[in-house]
Amino acid sequence: MTMLYSDTATATVAYYATAALFTAITLIASYRLFAHPLRAYPGPLAAKLTQFYTGRYVLILRLHLVIWELHRTYGPVIRLGPNALVFNTATALRDIYQNDRIRKSPNYQLVVKNNVYSVFHAIDPEIHRQKRRMIGQVISDRAMRSFEPVMAPEIDIFLKHIKQASQSSTHVNLTPMAKFLSLDIAGQLTFGYGLNMQTSKSNRFMIQAIQAANFMGNLFLHMPFFSKIKYLEPITNRLFADGRSNFLALVDSISKERAALDKNAKPDFYSYVADEIGAKGMENHEGVFWNEALFLLTAGGDTVATLLPATFFYLVRNPRVYAKLVHEIRTTFAHGHEIQGGPQLAGCVYLRACIDEALRMSPPGPTTLWRVQDPNDKQPLFIDGHLVPRGTTFGVNIYSLHHNEDYFPSPFEYRPERWLWSSNSIDEAARKRALEAFTAFGVGSRQCAGKPMAYLEASLVLAKTIWYYDFESAPGELGQVGGGRVGAKHGRDRPDEFQLHDMFVSLHDGPYLVFRSRRGAE
Repeated sequence: MTMLYSDTATATVAYYATAALFTAITLIASYRLFAHPLRAYPGPLAAKLTQFYTGRYVLILRLHLVIWELHRTYGPVIRLGPNALVFNTATALRDIYQNDRIRKSPNYQLVVKNNVYSVFHAIDPEIHRQKRRMIGQVISDRAMRSFEPVMAPEIDIFLKHIKQASQSSTHVNLTPMAKFLSLDIAGQLTFGYGLNMQTSKSNRFMIQAIQAANFMGNLFLHMPFFSKIKYLEPITNRLFADGRSNFLALVDSISKERAALDKNAKPDFYSYVADEIGAKGMENHEGVFWNEALFLLTAGGDTVATLLPATFFYLVRNPRVYAKLVHEIRTTFAHGHEIQGGPQLAGCVYLRACIDEALRMSPPGPTTLWRVQDPNDKQPLFIDGHLVPRGTTFGVNIYSLHHNEDYFPSPFEYRPERWLWSSNSIDEAARKRALEAFTAFGVGSRQCAGKPMAYLEASLVLAKTIWYYDFESAPGELGQVGGGRVGAKHGRDRPDEFQLHDMFVSLHDGPYLVFRSRRGAE
């Protein structure tokens, strides 16, 4: 009898618990569908009900393509989550990112430890301005001119590898080459330290550590409840333990090594901020210098690491563009040794247009930059004419806007001419419209501080490579790596689009190219 009573009681408790759970889910679903302030905004049913809709695509690194497809289905504003809106217009871009009434989403701080924020994670506008000013000193146009002699030897190593490959007629994969180069330059800029990734495997573990951190940060950004799961952090620490601990140990070591030198020993980040941060800022990985330097290192390595492979990819698949750029570079400079930052390189307008078009088609950060209304702002908020309820998270997806036909006709065609001034009023109006929607580096006060560095580094590498070498896609299947596949699903069916895998920044592979030394260029 006791056993029977126990079984009956257990079954009763289970029944009422299940009924209560079902009732709660039904009430929440009903509210989100029929009573929520965002109920009138269009979007997939699953997205209106749960964050897991977005989370699924975060996990498979395809959210940017999904958002682009959703805009094509539902229009310029979509409900991407129970409490999230994504816009797809240049007007929304201005309304959101150039608006003092709007703040960065608090979700960006979910990966912050011990309340020590970098410029990327700072939400308070005044704190961000202070940090942005500190970061801006080292990557301004003026600072880049003094840093270029340090950058040049790293680019020479890149060209040396291409030369070796050309002499043996072997193909090269531009993705790892660009990643090694960009991190070597970022290491010099940040710490005055040679990471030597182009010449040695010893520090390449940093790439996996950075990618793991980016993936987890993107997961928390879109599904913040994951950051509150008690047992998740020990699991992720175990999965990424070796890479993370080795990465932290290396950065600690090289930052202390730099602090031991005179502040003016090298033209790096420390030389600009040593007096400002003082000794306390250098203590350990909780210090001011460490966090800002870590941001510089990772962000500096990501942008150009995508921009260079993407530009090479589009050049070899667009012979007319490639020939025009070759002519510009080889007629502007009498010799490759002349190529350096300055008026001549800045005057290569077609080179800049090729870079901008690669940034448009395959942005290094194809993500949505999430924002919220300032909690102290009590006025109604309108974005592109839409009233946005208080407490909503919103943003513009960069990839989707960059492929919006209203601003970029034939958006999957690589057409650098979009960015060139024209005396034709129709063409010039189209160029201005494209500029309004171009946001590869963001807009407003929070646009990427590394923009001057990215343009200089990419321009130097491309110009020097084009002056010394001719190149083409590798033969066979390798030559197709990097592009989509005809018949593939979910937006990956375009062979002439450099494929990105979205984890806030981009993962990618290829292109595989074969280089030949240009006759008479040595």
